[in-house]
Amino acid sequence: MDPQTEIELQAAAFRRLQKHLMEDRTDAQNIDLMNLAGFCRNCLSRWYQEAANERGIEMDKTQAREIFYGMSMDEWKANHQTDASPQKQAEFDVAFKQNVTDKS
Repeated sequence: MDPQTEIELQAAAFRRLQKHLMEDRTDAQNIDLMNLAGFCRNCLSRWYQEAANERGIEMDKTQAREIFYGMSMDEWKANHQTDASPQKQAEFDVAFKQNVTDKS
């Protein structure tokens, strides 16, 4: 496979993952994703930001999240986020420390 086709397929897979998380499974909470898989929507938006910054594109965390989420975090939280139990929050603290190396 040529490199351009590979990039296009990777981009298509990313867009499908984004659609799945943002449209098909809004019920899947970020805290549950992080606790189970070690990443969540916020991680994906951060990776997007990091890729942009590596290419000299100025983008902060808020901008990256709005691009990934398609709305502000306040809107997402109001529409889709539920309260986490103390147990889930404790699990998240562990998962975050294990999986998020750059806390910017």
